[in-house]
Amino acid sequence: MIQPMLVDLAARFRDTSPDYVKMDELILARAARYASVLERMIAPDGTYPYIGRSIVYRFGAFQHLAQASLQHFLEEKISPAQVRCALTAVIRRTMDTPGTLDRQGWLAPGLYGYQPALAEGYISVGSLYLCSTVFLPLELAPQDPFWSAADTKWTSAKIAAGEQMDADGALYR
Repeated sequence: MIQPMLVDLAARFRDTSPDYVKMDELILARAARYASVLERMIAPDGTYPYIGRSIVYRFGAFQHLAQASLQHFLEEKISPAQVRCALTAVIRRTMDTPGTLDRQGWLAPGLYGYQPALAEGYISVGSLYLCSTVFLPLELAPQDPFWSAADTKWTSAKIAAGEQMDADGALYR
């Protein structure tokens, strides 16, 4: 959650000082790199590493990737369409699991279905709705490449299919 907020704060204060301009450039470079890392974490079946304290936010883990798509700061090697397809796979994999919604139709604590032991003590049913941040690209116009480009495989799906890919790299700044 801190990365998307940092991007927003840097953009907000960019014009107030030359120091903030430099900071904003570095923050955006790191943000784009982190979005690529997140995209690479999505397996071909829509699963992803189950790490961190907030995994019950489900696909909210990809808020930053969704924001990178919305604000157009993806690295060039990551197409908006592959992000759309990857996030769709995550959403489907998560939501298609029985027990994800309770009898009243609310999200239940868990990642795949009802798994209350995964939730930290501060988690409430309302906080589970941080998953909605994955839908930030809904603000994009229909003609934006995120929506209009043809479906395409994301990085791990390409690798798993035996496609030739360049090695991942680091940001040296």
